Amino acid sequence: MTLAPNALMPTAGHLGRAAIARLEAVPLAAPAFVLRLGVALAFWRSGNAKLASWDTTLQLFANEYRVPLLPPELAADLATAVELTTPILLLLGLATRLGAATMLGMTLVIQVFVYPENYPDHLLWAGPLLYLILRGPGALSLDHLIRRHIV
Repeated sequence: MTLAPNALMPTAGHLGRAAIARLEAVPLAAPAFVLRLGVALAFWRSGNAKLASWDTTLQLFANEYRVPLLPPELAADLATAVELTTPILLLLGLATRLGAATMLGMTLVIQVFVYPENYPDHLLWAGPLLYLILRGPGALSLDHLIRRHIV
């Protein structure tokens, strides 16, 4: 019995299934960490930019951002506080769902009241934040360690 020359060659379907199986074997903790890191960096940079030029920040909140129901100074303080605290929570994976929900709430306020035309950017933030709210931070997080010891 002789084999045809191509009998030992894997088929494209086999290679595709093997590649998908390897991709699906990657622990979800890895992409969850990347999602946490990416969103955290975006918010962290924004918070630091606000601090670097506080007078400009106050002017922006008074003249351009105009968040309803909040005085500009309070809105600037709250936005800066969120942008400097929640990224740390996401990076550590501590109170991740709460931090992500806070960031998502801020993103929705920006989308609805400040820059409705920037929905592509806001979707880029909202997607990872929704994932983190729904699925949590993954195993590479303090939340995971705490949960293992409590439950």
